[in-house]
Amino acid sequence: MRTIRNGLVLALGITMTALGATACGSGGDETPPAAAPNEHVDLTLATFTEFGYEALIPEYERLHPNIKITHRKTGQGGPYHQDLITKLAAGSGLADVTAVEEGHLSDVLDKGSKFNDLSKIGPADASPDRWLSWKYDAAKTKDGKVIGYGTDIGPLAMCYRKDMFAAAGLPTDPEAVKPLFATWDSYFQAGADYAAKTKKAWFDSASQNFNAMVNQLPQGYIGSDDKLAVENNQGIKDAWTKVTDAVAKGESAKLTAFSNEWNTGFKQGAFATKVCPAWMLGVIKEQAGPENANKWAVTAAFPGGGGNWGGSYLTVPTQSKHPKEAAELAAWLTAPEQQIKAFQAKGTFPSQVKALTDPALLSQTDAYFGGAKVGELFAEQAKKVQKPQYKGPGDGQIQENAASPALQAVEQGKSAADGWQQLVDSAKKITR
Repeated sequence: MRTIRNGLVLALGITMTALGATACGSGGDETPPAAAPNEHVDLTLATFTEFGYEALIPEYERLHPNIKITHRKTGQGGPYHQDLITKLAAGSGLADVTAVEEGHLSDVLDKGSKFNDLSKIGPADASPDRWLSWKYDAAKTKDGKVIGYGTDIGPLAMCYRKDMFAAAGLPTDPEAVKPLFATWDSYFQAGADYAAKTKKAWFDSASQNFNAMVNQLPQGYIGSDDKLAVENNQGIKDAWTKVTDAVAKGESAKLTAFSNEWNTGFKQGAFATKVCPAWMLGVIKEQAGPENANKWAVTAAFPGGGGNWGGSYLTVPTQSKHPKEAAELAAWLTAPEQQIKAFQAKGTFPSQVKALTDPALLSQTDAYFGGAKVGELFAEQAKKVQKPQYKGPGDGQIQENAASPALQAVEQGKSAADGWQQLVDSAKKITR
């Protein structure tokens, strides 16, 4: 399950279409010339779910009277990315500025020839130091081409139910609970104690924790050679052991993320803790409802340090007839000032270094979570992420269609060993 914004969630369980060798719409590496000054230019912008651009588009058109922008906004990320892959293979039909979610980035990075290098055609002020280094670097192809400008991010913290902690004799203050979330060992040990004492679940879903743990590793399901690395990745094996041991100790509520039962679980107090990327706060508020306001809390701690889950990029496909103008629009939309406006509009958390120190962000509080300074908290968590994990083609599909079903099978009674074999076998089919 990947991003999502302002409480809009979906499970991205899709099968990517194979990309053919169709030539790029613009004719390879040749870049069309820029429009003459004041020449009228029509640009298209394609996004999915909520990016917070509704008020920014007319603002850009006022600043650039010769530019007219048509915004193609899709409600769901799954169909959007399927359509993107189809049009990428066909060599036509993509918007001048096309958004790509981080969970699907690996499926386009190895098709770098189909995207403009923004480090070459973009404006000078869109320099690498604008962004958090790990956000910027994640959009680089193996040969150093920059195919996307970073939009939002999903820095990870931990959310928990204060009332359920209190009933179990655990601390409830956000600072006091940090030791429980210091490492995955301390987190699962606290969960084992909690489950044994209360006979209630500590977390919602094994796959939610496993996904966060795998994303923290230097290497994930796919190695830098683009070959399957599951069987030989000790970090993944260790994460599997820790999570499945926790399931055996009764720590999991055994809910499928983003299902109706999972949604209802927030309202019913079906679990005491939750892995919390910045966008998850909106999900909790929506699903737990006003009757649970002030029962949930968030703390600036995450097992193992930091992590990221979610976020997107704006790309300029080589299909665009106006790549220079498209790059300028993408750079403006992702500038610090606009990222703050998008955050205020839809809660998309900024990836720009300057935006992370903006008083408008740092002063942001959330009454639902007891007045927590969520802007400052997630800015702190974002800085804990050191570098992006390499994600090769098929990485997202393995997480969605191999790891999650295997963990769900363990939650339903399959042995950890048999579940691991299911994960390995399914991953091999995906990458075959």
